[in-house]
Amino acid sequence: MLHTARARVLADLVAGDVAQADVVSLVEDSVTQRRWWVEQWPDGSSFVAGLVAQDVQDALLEKYGRWPLCPVCPTGDPHALEVEPELGPDPHWVCHKAGVKVASVGSLAAVTGGKRRS
Repeated sequence: MLHTARARVLADLVAGDVAQADVVSLVEDSVTQRRWWVEQWPDGSSFVAGLVAQDVQDALLEKYGRWPLCPVCPTGDPHALEVEPELGPDPHWVCHKAGVKVASVGSLAAVTGGKRRS
């Protein structure tokens, strides 16, 4: 599950064209921390992809700004998507402004065409 979570979050970073080495290191840091979490709570392993996505999103916010930017709302202030459920299986990115599910974690390329909103 950890490898799958890593791959899914990396796919979304690539889709947003933000998968530089320092950002990939944030993913690796999260996976390392979540490994301990999964060892303590094996039944929660299906939640790891959403947790890693949230970890990376939080780390990016602190260092660079919001990610991933919403591809659904073409006008107005740029805003980030959020992971739902916060702790659960089948995590997906949602736009709370539009009230829509945008993509599963790992599938942002399908809605962004691999391009971030500028």
